[in-house]
Amino acid sequence: MAGHSKFKNIMHRKGAQDKKRSAMFSKLSREITVAAKMGMPDPDMNPRLRAAVNAAKAQSMPKDNIQRAIDKASKGDGENYEEVRYEGYGPGGVALIVEALTDNRNRTATNVRTAFSKNGGNLGASGAVSHGFERLGLIEYPGKVGDEDKVLEAAIEAGADDVESDGESHSIWVSVENLHPVARELEKVLGEAEAVKLAWKPSLKTDVDEETARSLLKLIDTLDDDDDVQTVWGNYEISDEVMEKLG
Repeated sequence: MAGHSKFKNIMHRKGAQDKKRSAMFSKLSREITVAAKMGMPDPDMNPRLRAAVNAAKAQSMPKDNIQRAIDKASKGDGENYEEVRYEGYGPGGVALIVEALTDNRNRTATNVRTAFSKNGGNLGASGAVSHGFERLGLIEYPGKVGDEDKVLEAAIEAGADDVESDGESHSIWVSVENLHPVARELEKVLGEAEAVKLAWKPSLKTDVDEETARSLLKLIDTLDDDDDVQTVWGNYEISDEVMEKLG
């Protein structure tokens, strides 16, 4: 059980969140609708939907928007989205996994490939980099819920496998099958989590310098700006000093 690590969720959003609020809500709504279509439209009976609703709440998405997305699935309205995953290498050889929900695979594949090629990366075949990651469940809490020892103790009691804290947040890692049982136990002690989701955790991390980081973050931002892209994961590590220089 690791008590502390600098590794953080590599999903990166640069710039003012307000500018991307509408796009973020659109992505959250898409995930809610897909989750509701795949299972029961009741978050208490559908773990994936519950996680999607929790993620939306964490971003202050209005309740009406959340309910509208659930209702859309219940009524069979809207597009039929499918889950797709892309793998490739960014600047500096950083491994990236891009998860998307799309109603047009050709459009999404073209956009993702273009983003990689225009920003110093290369899109690879399926399985090109995922062998260097582990598919796990991830439960995230803000630092304010308690200190590292409190969260670590709660996580151990709940059955988690690993905890990483950095003062600002706590990342609790569990096996895929234990994600929702552990999340329910933690909620009793720490309250509702900021996020409960499936994640890709790298086996090894790559330290990047300032120049590489600048190019890499530009690529991630370009991918993140695509409406179809839900999450970008990677195996990079950027020091606090480099992040400060990048502003």
